[in-house]
Amino acid sequence: MSPDPPEGDIIDDAPLASAVTIDPRAAAAADRASAAAVFAEYRSRVDADTLRRQEADLALFAHFLAQIQAIPPAEAPAFGARLAYAASPWANVTHGIVAAFLHWQLQAGYAIGSINVRLATVRRYCALAHRAGVIATEALAQIRTVRGFGGRQARAIDAQRQRSQTPTRLSSKKAQPRVLNADQVRTLKQQPDTPQGRRDALLVCLLADHGLRVGELAALQVGCIDLASGTLTFYREKVHTTQTHRLSADALAAARAYLRHDAPGSGQLLRGSRKNGALWKGMSVRAIRERVALLGERIGVSDLAPHDLRHTWATRAARGRSDPFALRDAGGWNSLVMPSRYVQANEVANAGIALDTPEEA
Repeated sequence: MSPDPPEGDIIDDAPLASAVTIDPRAAAAADRASAAAVFAEYRSRVDADTLRRQEADLALFAHFLAQIQAIPPAEAPAFGARLAYAASPWANVTHGIVAAFLHWQLQAGYAIGSINVRLATVRRYCALAHRAGVIATEALAQIRTVRGFGGRQARAIDAQRQRSQTPTRLSSKKAQPRVLNADQVRTLKQQPDTPQGRRDALLVCLLADHGLRVGELAALQVGCIDLASGTLTFYREKVHTTQTHRLSADALAAARAYLRHDAPGSGQLLRGSRKNGALWKGMSVRAIRERVALLGERIGVSDLAPHDLRHTWATRAARGRSDPFALRDAGGWNSLVMPSRYVQANEVANAGIALDTPEEA
């Protein structure tokens, strides 16, 4: 056996005994398998909340296609469901259809932000269909020329809608999240000393003092709270991160009362409640939303949502001169861009600005 050539030497390529090529049938089969996996692979990388929002976007897109008679109206629900999972329904989607969807929403009075998000969803899935070989490269390039509305355009459109008395929002979201003041938060935390009241006090504290998302709150387990260390350890699915928060004084007191008297021995932390106030089973995301709305009404705040309490937490933290990087990390965001969307502007724009002073001569 000849020794290996010394490092750095160049060896001439040896002639092949036969010219071997990949079987075109095997290549075609691999291409088909890759195309079929495009949608599944993409969906495996996206969080559940985003997928639910995209599915709702595509359901509206299917409804639009039925409205313009591009598909039979009776088929719209099933067609919309297939759009999120398969490439074939995207065949024949063109630049004109996507542009028409944009303007159809505009004429219907949908919020500009919602229109832009739905356009982004449709464009994203068109790109997936292109990767799967259903939409041609030239067609995708034309689809990508359909643009949403920027800030100045959005303000102009909304101003025109107001002049013509056209609705400016068709959306389940509020135009602006509600921010509670310190007194309102304090009142909201004051719940009766009953099983339901102790549960509600902990629920409010975890939202308003720690900025949990409603899904994160619903997923909490009894073991997430360590009373000895006064900490809460939980998983933020949206950023795939496990965090530990030191419980606020109010949250720690509420946790001690609830864990002592009402919490189950293991499993989901927050228990649901019957009409008579007795606790049982677990509390779903929907149940938390409904409970927060009811608690808000009791203190004179209508349509209060869990996200309003997260927004309140971020705003109060910013007004308290919290370090922006600490706020980003505590809130479970990946960048400083996201917290800025949740934090209200200070009444004095330069309140947090300090200029350096010249050195004395």
